[in-house]
Amino acid sequence: MKISFKQAVVYCALFTSALWGSIAVSQTTQQSQDLQRLESLLSEISTLSADVVQLIVESDGGILEESEIQMFLKKPDGFYWETLSPFPELIVTNGSKLWNYQPDLEQVVIEDWDSSRSELAARLLSGETGNLAEEYRIESVTEQDSEHQEFELTPRAADSVYQLISINFMRKELESIYLNSRNGQQTVWRFENVVRNQAIADAQFEFLPPDNIEIIENSYSQ
Repeated sequence: MKISFKQAVVYCALFTSALWGSIAVSQTTQQSQDLQRLESLLSEISTLSADVVQLIVESDGGILEESEIQMFLKKPDGFYWETLSPFPELIVTNGSKLWNYQPDLEQVVIEDWDSSRSELAARLLSGETGNLAEEYRIESVTEQDSEHQEFELTPRAADSVYQLISINFMRKELESIYLNSRNGQQTVWRFENVVRNQAIADAQFEFLPPDNIEIIENSYSQ
């Protein structure tokens, strides 16, 4: 099964799990320290722009698809993810509305945005780490003073679509995110030409639909 960013944005990774007895006390302490390290790195990001190379890798190691993406992030709510090739698509939210524009289909889907439905990577980059330790076992696999910082997040829920998530920083700059699915497929996001904490206009996170396209409005309000 191919995991697209659309699926990542639309589906929520909300998982809970009980802690293990006395052994879990020391594990929880270590996880708390590792979470603090991860939060510290993420807290230094207020805005971020980057060119992203997305690879969909099959279980046998073959590359199923390679995409070029432009990303913008502005805390707390601005997120822009535009696939330039091979299949153009834009996903952008201002924290109130989510637009999914597909030029080839000449349509845009507009939804009310709910950050609790966003995927882990988007939540982390936006600084939403409150329930992370409840949903994932967190482990730093590199030395604290190393230039390369890697964090492995293992879902606690047995029915999670992911088996392992790896987040990598190089000299405090976001370098890559790996999403390892239980079916053996892997999604890799490599962040290049990263620019951190430079001004990004709010207009970057608004979308004005072009003329003569289909507009589909979905609402999750009750």
